[in-house]
Amino acid sequence: MNTGKEDFKPSFIRLEQVKARTGLSRSTLYAYIREGRFPAPVAISERCIAWVEGEIDGWIAERIASRRA
Repeated sequence: MNTGKEDFKPSFIRLEQVKARTGLSRSTLYAYIREGRFPAPVAISERCIAWVEGEIDGWIAERIASRRA
């Protein structure tokens, strides 16, 4: 059975991409992270962070689903 997970390749996206995809400002994103309402970034180097693209996709899907509920 093909679950589709074999093709899943996690990727990182940077802050500007997260802002563009969500429509949220930097300050709102970080406030939501502090409140536990948005996925936290991952340290990809000593001075660089990024978000897991699939987690951002999931967050967006949850917002859409909650609108329909």
